[in-house]
Amino acid sequence: MAHTKEGRKKLLNRVRRIKGQIEALETALEQETSDCSAVLQQIASIRGAVGGLMMTVLEGHIREHIGAEDISPKQRNADTEQVISVLRSYVK
Repeated sequence: MAHTKEGRKKLLNRVRRIKGQIEALETALEQETSDCSAVLQQIASIRGAVGGLMMTVLEGHIREHIGAEDISPKQRNADTEQVISVLRSYVK
């Protein structure tokens, strides 16, 4: 998670762009667009954008929580297990 005001702003901007992509996909599907390749490309773009968002948040979490020097071994293990659990559900 972004731990600064600027970091949160960047994440929210990414989410808003993804929201716009999803709305464009929804519009294309509502209009029964006959160009399947354009719809597939939009889905692929959304998936890539969500993957990029996931990596950004995950990297921040690892650096700020798991990589922190002042964290106890018990907390580091708990945070590591949490990340592993999230990654397992994400890649299903």
